[in-house]
Amino acid sequence: MPNAGLGRASLHSGIIVVAARGVGLMSQVVSIIILARLLTPHDFGLAAIIFSLTSFGPMLIDLGTSESSSQKTSISRAEISTLFWINLMMGVLLACILIALSGPLATFYREPELTGIAIFTSITFIASGLTIQHSALLRRAMQFRSLAAIDICANVISSVLSIAMALTGWGYWALLTKTVCAICVTAIGVWFSCRWLPMRPHYSPEVKKSLRFGMGVTGFLVTDNLAKSADRIALGYFYGASALGYYQNALLFYGNVLGLLADPLHPIAVSSLSKLRNSLNEFRQSWTTALSTLSFVTALIFALLAVAGTDFIVILLGERWAPAGTILCIFAVRGIAQTFERTLGWLHVSSGRSERWMKWGLFSSVCQIAAVLAGLPFGVIGTAITGTIIVYLLFIPGLAYAGRPVGITTTDVVKAVAPQIVAGLAAIALGLLARHFVFHDFNEIVRLVLTGLLCAAVYFLIAVVLFRVTKPLTLALSVISDYTMRLSRNS
Repeated sequence: MPNAGLGRASLHSGIIVVAARGVGLMSQVVSIIILARLLTPHDFGLAAIIFSLTSFGPMLIDLGTSESSSQKTSISRAEISTLFWINLMMGVLLACILIALSGPLATFYREPELTGIAIFTSITFIASGLTIQHSALLRRAMQFRSLAAIDICANVISSVLSIAMALTGWGYWALLTKTVCAICVTAIGVWFSCRWLPMRPHYSPEVKKSLRFGMGVTGFLVTDNLAKSADRIALGYFYGASALGYYQNALLFYGNVLGLLADPLHPIAVSSLSKLRNSLNEFRQSWTTALSTLSFVTALIFALLAVAGTDFIVILLGERWAPAGTILCIFAVRGIAQTFERTLGWLHVSSGRSERWMKWGLFSSVCQIAAVLAGLPFGVIGTAITGTIIVYLLFIPGLAYAGRPVGITTTDVVKAVAPQIVAGLAAIALGLLARHFVFHDFNEIVRLVLTGLLCAAVYFLIAVVLFRVTKPLTLALSVISDYTMRLSRNS
């Protein structure tokens, strides 16, 4: 139920989850740096092929039931139990299908190693089925500290294990074990934190209603994920595992940053906004504040990454990975808009209109696949550029469509994000010009620092001074004040 401190509690939960993701991101970056120096682009390409084909699995296993469990006003133990058994059954079914298709996949990609890779990766489907409802119950109770601790443990343990395997010559198996280990540790963690045990399944009208709602969520997630995997599937087939390896490593860095900034906030936003469903004015105000604050932070971070991406990759991974740096710069430009696209679910799920989310997902997926086909003849760089263009064309219409049931218009969307986007893109343009014409002959580390400082200065000048976007800074100061008071009381 909503309460007077809901906004502040949501803000603090967001900080906790993002901080935990930050720790996870650091472990991911460290592991990528080490693994990239121990393994080959071909190893990364093999992992990218199987991950692009199986990434939709957890969404089919979930069937949107975790979103339904999180946003419902009330839910019974019998309903949760039935959803649990449905999730587990789907996990086992998909694992069996992947094992059966392991041979044909190896033949299609002309990579014999994919047979064993697919069989091993099928473990993740079963582990996912075991975690979904326990994680949903923790989110429903806003136990984000527990979820954050689990996320950190999963990232650190899986990263250490994968590095140890790479050092002892396991090759691409180190990358695969990293993913399998992370989901297994997560399963153990959520069962330990949420001691709920499922009952015997009982199919009821409420379960049917949850599944109907969940199908809308699943429809969007599966079609959207397939569209986002289309680039790797196509590049792996037409250009081979080695070329895909550069693309995949850039995508790993980009995906970790995007996951740090946008993905952790989804369950918090859904849990909070769902409680305001009967107060649309407060709903819209909370959504505007959240989106504006998120865009202020993400536009700056992705602007810095776009300007420094090439030097960043060379410094961390070495000269042989330089082609991945250019791809990372393109992805970073995309990230400013894609962060907003990742918030569509805030509105669709919290307003209870998952079927609209599914319809948008179908339309968006067609556009994304068309963009991949348009860029594919121009190689890895062309595919990255066309993917970026389509994200910028779709994100404002997507948010306006998602907000229509709760009275959010295109004008509201533009007011919330336009200043930050303009500031971010201007900072990227000036930073890249300075890097090419002014700092071209500098050492990579010095150039990275100088272009980063210039980029940040331009961003704050335009966003804060010119457009007067100051509320995110005010919120940051208030949070610092809250934690300072807490520390004072505890001492």
